[in-house]
Amino acid sequence: MFLFLLIAMVVVVAGVTLAVVGGGDRAVLPDVAPEQLVDPLPATRPVGRADVEALRLPVGLRGYRMADVDDALGRLGAELAERDARIAELEAALAGAQATAVSSPDLFKKPGWEGPR
Repeated sequence: MFLFLLIAMVVVVAGVTLAVVGGGDRAVLPDVAPEQLVDPLPATRPVGRADVEALRLPVGLRGYRMADVDDALGRLGAELAERDARIAELEAALAGAQATAVSSPDLFKKPGWEGPR
């Protein structure tokens, strides 16, 4: 009796395995193209908040695809460095303009005007 149950169990497991794996001449699933980054960050204009929020990175076998993540982070890092440099440049220009205005207060007086008496 035990031998009969063991053989029946092996036949059932083999049948289920064959059904799941799909033996025979049935149609095989077509290969799917790997998921690609559909809408990368724009190359023709500065990256904005909406671009970052809309960015969807494709998922690979064990997480996000490394090349796409590296490209996106590299582009964002370059944009941030460019903006930081521009901010520093504008702050330096503003500090220079303020220093000039403080050192020569007569710059804004109209000629022939004496001011309040």
